[in-house]
Amino acid sequence: MGKDVAATSYTREQRQRYREKVRQDLDVFERMLHTHSFDFERQLTGMEIELNLVGEDLHPTMSNASVLASIADEDYQTELGQYNIELNVSPRPLPGDSALQLEKDLRESLNRAEKQANSAGAQIAMIGILPTLMPEHFTTEWMSANARYAALNEAIFSARGEDIFIDIEGGGGDRLAMFADSIAPESACTSVQLHLQVQPHRFADHWNAAQALSAVQLAIGANSPYFFGKELWHESRVPLFEQATDTRAVELKNQGVRPRVWFGERWITSIFDLFEENVRYFPSLLPESTDEDPVAVFEAGEAPQLAELRLHNGTVYRWNRPIYDIVEGKPHLRVENRVLPAGPTIIDGMANSAFYYGVVRTLADSDRPVWTRMSFAAAEENFYSCARRGIDAKVYWPGSGEVQADELTLRHLLPMADEGLRSWGVATEVRDRYLGVIEARCRTGQNGASWQIDCVNALEAKGKDRASALVEMLRIYLENMHIGEPVHTWELPR
Repeated sequence: MGKDVAATSYTREQRQRYREKVRQDLDVFERMLHTHSFDFERQLTGMEIELNLVGEDLHPTMSNASVLASIADEDYQTELGQYNIELNVSPRPLPGDSALQLEKDLRESLNRAEKQANSAGAQIAMIGILPTLMPEHFTTEWMSANARYAALNEAIFSARGEDIFIDIEGGGGDRLAMFADSIAPESACTSVQLHLQVQPHRFADHWNAAQALSAVQLAIGANSPYFFGKELWHESRVPLFEQATDTRAVELKNQGVRPRVWFGERWITSIFDLFEENVRYFPSLLPESTDEDPVAVFEAGEAPQLAELRLHNGTVYRWNRPIYDIVEGKPHLRVENRVLPAGPTIIDGMANSAFYYGVVRTLADSDRPVWTRMSFAAAEENFYSCARRGIDAKVYWPGSGEVQADELTLRHLLPMADEGLRSWGVATEVRDRYLGVIEARCRTGQNGASWQIDCVNALEAKGKDRASALVEMLRIYLENMHIGEPVHTWELPR
């Protein structure tokens, strides 16, 4: 959800003070990277899962407040839309068979949450974009009652000075072209965020590796083909999130001003590169300052909160975001991978995360890193090609040239994932279970997005219109989601 704020509008004096504090925080952060200890006893991973809420009619229900009150579990929190909630998974070590226990814990947690949501008149849908979400659902009160969301909405539109134009053309002939007078469309984008703790001197290797892999993550994990009744990209979250939070007027785009949701523009040599870019390129959206003197705290041998720098960093939406955090007085760094959509099932999500952690470990430890053999522009082109075409996409990969994403995964990346998980000390049964799901998904050519598209096409071929086909598809999807078998095994309606 991000850090809470107290206000929804700010004075010029507040903005000036915030700018000064952010720059001071950045200076202290640079000193910390050179002199401060970021040691941790165990390298931990974490996960956040964003979820949708639907009613009996399978349309979004704006009831997260009552659902969260019914669930009554601090692991579940509010999200931007009143039809969204978020599950925060406690950080855990990766080695051994801990992933199997995590899968069990997630299933039990979501089962409990589903039961409580049902008592509040809702169902939980774990899917990248809710296919039954339509423009009319945003004509009434849709935003969660949280000052941060109201402040973000106000800041984005103040910066633009006009409504947001969303224009996405799908591969099947559908096109969405509309104006939005709020950031409501952003709430449609529900994701899984994977966290990995890293040491400062290894951060660049892990971030570069995550950037190189992100395209293939999209290809094999796509699960968001529909928005407002249109068949768009296989992972429509990518263009939708980029456009729905765009603070730039057309003239600024034409000048080459960077968007706040972006892939980036270069490989890095230090985490400092990313924080420095964020400060240099992006004006503040939520300029709230604290009384902390980060220099004094640092020189006293303690870890400063750097609250302004962290708040600013939270309003620049990189697909792989750098994180500075304090836990029990100790600072640490994380790569936050924000590429994957939610769903379709728990085991699919676990498989996606195992694949990510394994491949990133191998790429980061490589003697001849992939980012030294591939331009950043090629990695970015891969990213958008895979977002658009999903499991049918082609990518460029050093040593393979242009290759199908599923073929690259089967031939090269799955062995890397196995090697990386082995290096982590992950048990054989864990590697076999989750990487086997990725292998089967690639061999069948069926992921969440392709199944959704094929299911809707089959229902329309039987005479249903698009709206009713989407409702029926979601009904079948939810049945399969609760059964819990991976998406490559799902059958289509006959």
